[in-house]
Amino acid sequence: MLTKETFVDIHVRFAQGQSIRNIARQLGISRNTVKHHLQQHQMPAYAQRAKPVTKLEPFKPYLVQRIEQAQPDWIPATVLFDEVVQLGYQGGIAQLRRFVCQFKLCSTPEPVVRFETLPGQQMQIDFTTIRRGKRPLKAFVATLGYSRATFVKFFDNERAHAWQQGLKEAFEYFGGVPEQVLCDNAKALIIERDAYAQGEHKLHDEMLQMSKDY
Repeated sequence: MLTKETFVDIHVRFAQGQSIRNIARQLGISRNTVKHHLQQHQMPAYAQRAKPVTKLEPFKPYLVQRIEQAQPDWIPATVLFDEVVQLGYQGGIAQLRRFVCQFKLCSTPEPVVRFETLPGQQMQIDFTTIRRGKRPLKAFVATLGYSRATFVKFFDNERAHAWQQGLKEAFEYFGGVPEQVLCDNAKALIIERDAYAQGEHKLHDEMLQMSKDY
């Protein structure tokens, strides 16, 4: 069972544009686990607790990488066990088997698409829902297109004021304003969208004023 911190980490990384495969590799969990928690909009109700550190923990990123590099073939647990033992693993094979078996259903690599931009050219912004219900929690995420540096601020809503406040603090955090700010068609920002890009999107007055100020 994942901790609340890992649940939030998964959602924030996905909002930043990371692929499910990359999130799984970085956190040392299966892609099925990542997909499951991305489908859960409500934060888990279990108590926060520190994730126990096992003898296998330092070797999980290596195991995930080996498994993905071998796809669509499968590396036997005994082979992986021999490899990590040579790297210094001192635990048992049963622990390793439990960890690697969760990856057996994931056999189709996912394509990773990244749009390259010049330094200072573009910043991508979006909101992701961390928790719903009576006490909602939203994460405003701003990511620079070139460096992938990220700024995150939490709100209890995603109304126009939250977008504006998030943008202002992101500009202050990064120490400047990019040429372009790329966002989804959020109703709090855009009154009318030109689907065919023949004209211009119509922004709310507050956003127009902010564009002028910056």
